[in-house]
Amino acid sequence: MSQRFAFIQECLDRKKKIADICIEFGISEKTGYQTLKRFKESGLEGLKDRSHAVLQHPFRITEEVQSRILELKRAHPQYGAQLIHDWLVQQEPDRHWPAASSIGDFLKRRGLVCKRPSRSRNRETVQLNSHLTKATEPNLVWTADFKGEFRLRAGAGVYCYPLTVMDLKTRFVLCVKALDTTGVREAKREFVRIFSEYGLPRVIRTDNGVPFAQHNGLGRLGSLGFWWVRLGIKPEHIRPATPSENGAHERFHKTLKAAATKPSSSSLRQQQERFDEFLIEYNTHRPHRSLLNRRPPGEFYITSSRTYPKKLPELTYPDGSEMRLVSSSGAIKWRNRSIILSTNIMGDHVGITEAEGDRYSVHYGSLQLGWIMAESGDFKPEVRWTESD
Repeated sequence: MSQRFAFIQECLDRKKKIADICIEFGISEKTGYQTLKRFKESGLEGLKDRSHAVLQHPFRITEEVQSRILELKRAHPQYGAQLIHDWLVQQEPDRHWPAASSIGDFLKRRGLVCKRPSRSRNRETVQLNSHLTKATEPNLVWTADFKGEFRLRAGAGVYCYPLTVMDLKTRFVLCVKALDTTGVREAKREFVRIFSEYGLPRVIRTDNGVPFAQHNGLGRLGSLGFWWVRLGIKPEHIRPATPSENGAHERFHKTLKAAATKPSSSSLRQQQERFDEFLIEYNTHRPHRSLLNRRPPGEFYITSSRTYPKKLPELTYPDGSEMRLVSSSGAIKWRNRSIILSTNIMGDHVGITEAEGDRYSVHYGSLQLGWIMAESGDFKPEVRWTESD
């Protein structure tokens, strides 16, 4: 301030040229004339420091947009800044919206963002899931699981077991069903409904829990898995204790839990109503970061061309195969020997075909169950899908 005032005094004395005075004070002529102008217009007040902040903020969030953001956040508390940004762009793609980072800063100032606890990342090399089918198109791979059970508010001992089914390619959720058990009968009834509405997939991927797997069963398959085989569906299990191999489904469960289970409802019926509302929002409105342009899953999913048959298809085998009926004990007769396979296929026929290496292959439709050694008659399990896609 004192330097500027001294500069003004020198200029007013008119003993030197303003250009020479500017050189003495180490400023440019432009700055000198500007300082002199400010003094003539405002006096000593014009010599004080001024803010360098811009007068207008072209990317400032307007009050109207702030209201939109807050309204969306209130309607969907689980939406983060990126999801809110994607939803706004989806609704009005031609309008300029603030960046997700700006929306995040705005929500933080309003105290609407919870700080997530830091997690230590596993730096180990991730193994490729080469044993799993790649979802290259809709209805090639469905994933299914039971989300962890939770207690309803109806009273002690009343639990909900949500069955969830998703198309892996499009992330379209085909089912969120509130069940009171993980039993095979209830799960099968729901899959009949799903197959009737959406058709049949090629593969259904699950974990190793009930009712999708039977630990002491042939190939870990239970009656539900063998029913899928009859329909031409390949059952596919992830490796035990490796939920990351079904990561997309696990991530969906996290979203479902936050949006539709806290707090829980008072009855299965009320809980199902919340699941149904969430399903519509998730499939048709909610942007998905894994899809093209972050669009909702419903814009990409199409029903399967493989319709659910009214009658269970017959098991077919190559010419020359010998047929054997599976007894109620799960065994077949082969050259005066009893070979135990699985009680889950009792009443059905398996096909036995001579193969190389002095052995016979045992098939249940497109599923190879194992080998019968010609010399000893022993059965060696080796369950694998043999149908070529």
